[in-house]
Amino acid sequence: MRFDHYDPGDYQAVCDFLIALNRQDKIHINWNWARWEWMYAHPNCDRTLLSTIGLWKEHGRIVGAAIYDLYHGEAFCAVLDGYEELLPEILEYAYRNLKDDHGLGIAVHDGDAKMQALLLSLGYHKAEQKETILCRSLEQDIIYGLPDGFTIRKINFPEDEFVYQRVIWKGFDHEGEDAELEKMLANKVQPPNRRPELCLAVTDETGEFAGHCTCWYDGRTDYAYVEPVCTIPKYRGMGLGKAVVFEALNRCKGMGAAEAYVISKQAFYHKLGFEKHSEYGFFVRENQR
Repeated sequence: MRFDHYDPGDYQAVCDFLIALNRQDKIHINWNWARWEWMYAHPNCDRTLLSTIGLWKEHGRIVGAAIYDLYHGEAFCAVLDGYEELLPEILEYAYRNLKDDHGLGIAVHDGDAKMQALLLSLGYHKAEQKETILCRSLEQDIIYGLPDGFTIRKINFPEDEFVYQRVIWKGFDHEGEDAELEKMLANKVQPPNRRPELCLAVTDETGEFAGHCTCWYDGRTDYAYVEPVCTIPKYRGMGLGKAVVFEALNRCKGMGAAEAYVISKQAFYHKLGFEKHSEYGFFVRENQR
């Protein structure tokens, strides 16, 4: 067994670890390979902290990990089956190295009694914050319609990169000029495993991006992950978000996905046939005073 700080060469191995982890029982589906990929490429991710990620390896394969989420203060900690004895060490590492000025929070499946008990024994307490995972079966193709004049197409990279980022920026109600967005994107990186055919835009008759959905799928899994979905304010209420999500899900089904997950409590997803799959409570350990 060997401990390593994260190195750029570990990127795909982290994906492999998260795929193997969620192949076991999906108790950690709140942190899957696609969430890692989305977090890593997110403009707000503090990649100067990547070396603080802790990895436990056996014969070069990651069997345990402590990973922060965008920046320090929240962490994901888990091990593959058979390596549970590493958890106390991993959790202590996470607290020492991934906390912020307030402490550290870790989301735990409500049914994971062992992890909850371990965290309580290490000085964590349960907070009110929760994270909800919704799931939708992809057994059947989904029928949808689009208003006249609108089409759905894949986003082409790199030529569409800025308009892709702008539809997300505007779709999540950010204000500001293009120059502000350009500055934020200065250090943007591309997610290595993103599939352009699952990164879709709804466009109006002029070609303007009106909405967006990205789904993530890896053929070694049976699930797709939805992140992000948005519609520019002036186009809301037209069913564009519903249509682009359904198109992305149909494409995932065609590739082999049996179900799709999203982290959300929004009624929007329930209207699209998503149902509650699991809930994760946050356990917090404040800094010692």
